[in-house]
Amino acid sequence: MNTKFDLSAFGDDTVYVKSVQVADLPDEVQEHVGELETVFAVHNADGEQLALVANRKLAFHLAREHQMQPVTVH
Repeated sequence: MNTKFDLSAFGDDTVYVKSVQVADLPDEVQEHVGELETVFAVHNADGEQLALVANRKLAFHLAREHQMQPVTVH
C-alpha cells in the first residue's frame, strides 16, 4: 500500500474517490491490506482505478498532490 503513483500522467484533473470493502477485493490484494475492513479507491472519469489507499483523507491528499480535484462517489 506504499506504492507511489504519478496520477498526473492520466490526464483529466477530476478523480473519484469511493470506499471499497476489503472482502470484495481479489485475494492477492487482500493480502497487502492488513487488518483494514475498508479501503478507498481513486478512479478517473473513465472508471479506471488509479490507486487504492488506506483511508479517504489519504485518497484526497494523493489526488491534490497531483493537481487533481477529488470528489466522493457514494
